[in-house]
Amino acid sequence: MTKAINIISFDVPFPANYGGVIDVYYKLVWLKKMGVKVHLHCFAYGRDASKELEALCEKVYYYPRKTGTLSFLSSLPYNVKSRQSVELERNLLSNDFPILFEVLHTCYLLSDERFKNRKKIYRHSNIEHEYYLQLSLSERNASKRFYLRTEAGKLKRFEKIVNFADIILAVNENDAAYFKHNYPKVKTMYLPSFHPNNEVKIKNGKGGYILYNGNLSISENYESALWLINNVFCKVLHKVIIAGLNPPEFLRKSIDGYTHIELIENPPAEKMEELIVNAQIHCLHTFQATGLKLKLLNVLFTGRFVICNPKMIVGTHIIGGDKSGIFISNVPERYIELINNLMESEVKPKIIEERKKSLEVYFNQVNINKLLEVI
Repeated sequence: MTKAINIISFDVPFPANYGGVIDVYYKLVWLKKMGVKVHLHCFAYGRDASKELEALCEKVYYYPRKTGTLSFLSSLPYNVKSRQSVELERNLLSNDFPILFEVLHTCYLLSDERFKNRKKIYRHSNIEHEYYLQLSLSERNASKRFYLRTEAGKLKRFEKIVNFADIILAVNENDAAYFKHNYPKVKTMYLPSFHPNNEVKIKNGKGGYILYNGNLSISENYESALWLINNVFCKVLHKVIIAGLNPPEFLRKSIDGYTHIELIENPPAEKMEELIVNAQIHCLHTFQATGLKLKLLNVLFTGRFVICNPKMIVGTHIIGGDKSGIFISNVPERYIELINNLMESEVKPKIIEERKKSLEVYFNQVNINKLLEVI
C-alpha cells in the first residue's frame, strides 16, 4: 500500500520562520524521509509558491484566503471562513488518503459528510479561543482588540467540530488533557512539534550578549519583550539583543532609550541561527501558557543558558535546574541575579548531557514514528 496523506496548512510553510509553520515544514521534511507522499494544500496570503515545498511533496496546491469584511461578519471564525475553498474540497475528494488538518483554522471540512469515511487527524497548536482571548488582553490597538475578542468567542463555539476527528494530536500535555476531558469520544495523543534540530548542539565557550527573540508583530511577544526591557534588561549592564519579525514602533522607541540594547529587525534565518548559537543567555518570557513555544525548543537544542518564566514550560517535560542550564523564575530580581552570575559561566559537558535527557521526548526521529502509526 502506498503511504500518502493530505495535509491542509493554514499558511505556506516556507520559509519556516515562525512558530506554526515550523511544525508543518519539518513534519514535511520527516515524512519525505520516511517515504510518505504528501499532498500539501496551502492557504496563501503574502507568501509565494515554494520550490522547497514542491521538492518535499508529491503535489502542492495553493488557495487564496477570502479576507475582508464579509468573512469577518460570518458566524464562523474569520480564520475559518476565510479558508473555505471549493477547489480544496474537489482536490481532497480526488483521492482517499488520510487528511491532516493543521490547526483549528483549517477544520471547516472536518464535519463534511463527504469525508465521513476518511481518516481525519486534527493537529492542535493552541487552544485557540484561550490564545485569542489572551492576545486581546495585551493588544493596544482598539480595533484589533475587538477583532481578537470576537474571534475568541467564535473559535470557542467552533471548536466542537473536533468531535468529527478520528484523532487529536496535541503539542502540549496540558492541552492534551483539555481535549481528553472536553472531547472524550475522540482519541487524543501527545505529539510535540517538529523542529529543525536533530541533536543537542551547544557551542563551546562563552557568548557576549543576552538574547530575546520572537515574532515581534504578535502582542504576546512584544508585551513580553517590553516586560523584559522595563523590568530586567534596563537594570543590567551587559549587551542585550532583541531580534524578530516586524516590531511595532513603540517597541523600537522603548529600545532606543538604552545604548546597551540592540534591536535586529527581520533577520534572515541564517542570521537568527547565528544569534541563537552565539548568545550567552537566552531570556524568554510569556504571558500565555498554551501550546508549545518553538523558540524555547530551538534555544534548548542549540543555545547555552536559558532563563524563562514558568508559563513557558507548562505542559512540557522540561524541568529547570543548574544541571541542565535551564533556570525558571517569575520575578525580575531573580532574572537579574541569574544574568549577572551566568554571564561569566561556561556550559560544561555534564550540562549538555543533562539537556539531552530533558529533551528526549522532542527528538524528531521519535515523533515521526508516532505520526506514522497514526497515519
